[in-house]
Amino acid sequence: MKHRMFRIIILLAGAFLVAGCTANLIYHPCGEVLRTPTDAGLAYEDVVIETSDGVRITGWWVPAADPRGTVLFCHGNGGNIADRLDTLVIAGRLNLNMLVFDYRGYGKSGGAPSEQGTYLDAEACYRYLVEEREIVPETIVIWGRSLGGAVAAGTAAEHPCGLLIIESSFTSLEDLVRERFGWIAACVLANYVYPVRSRLEQVDAPVLVIHSKDDEMIPFSHGRSLYDAARGKKAFLVIQGSHNRGFLDSLAVYESGVDDFITGSLEHKEAYRP
Repeated sequence: MKHRMFRIIILLAGAFLVAGCTANLIYHPCGEVLRTPTDAGLAYEDVVIETSDGVRITGWWVPAADPRGTVLFCHGNGGNIADRLDTLVIAGRLNLNMLVFDYRGYGKSGGAPSEQGTYLDAEACYRYLVEEREIVPETIVIWGRSLGGAVAAGTAAEHPCGLLIIESSFTSLEDLVRERFGWIAACVLANYVYPVRSRLEQVDAPVLVIHSKDDEMIPFSHGRSLYDAARGKKAFLVIQGSHNRGFLDSLAVYESGVDDFITGSLEHKEAYRP
């Protein structure tokens, strides 16, 4: 019994030591922005946006030629906006403007990442679209992939939008960590919740959930649970391929499914303002 208690104490002590570096377990930013939309043949503008707590974050405004809506895109936990050029190209083909931004600590954005910080970053970008670009909220598509799905759901729960897209995301970070790594890891990351499912229950806009059956990082069951939690108009788009490349491996199905949902859900066409 004493030996068992000693092992438990050692494990807990290790967990508390690791807890000081938990941000490094969740966020994997890259500071070098090695490519721009020009490399994908897209026109764009650099934008710098200040958050409510004074952090300057950076992003790209990529306009469509004849936009029917505007995407606020929340990317996943790795790299930076330079790794999202494929998504910018897809948005252009779907006739959507896109604002893609780097969370604090990513790319050229200031600060260091945190759960609350990612929410504040997305909120600042939403305000930029509505106040600076004068985009009608009902034409905004809040779109999040992987960890970005949690940020997108939190933003859509707090602000009006035309629709919400949650792609390859989890029900909550707590659920995912407990399922994959056990209760000790869940304790270490206890301060990072990212409660996607509970936030979806507060979203009034139409919701499209996208998930791959082959996702090796976030189980398909999480996507199904998110779909079940969404209220009102919703759809579940099943794709194939890995967590990071499913949208490309299933490009025809993916693009068609997103196009159909946007067409059937956006009630107002974007009035483009350069």
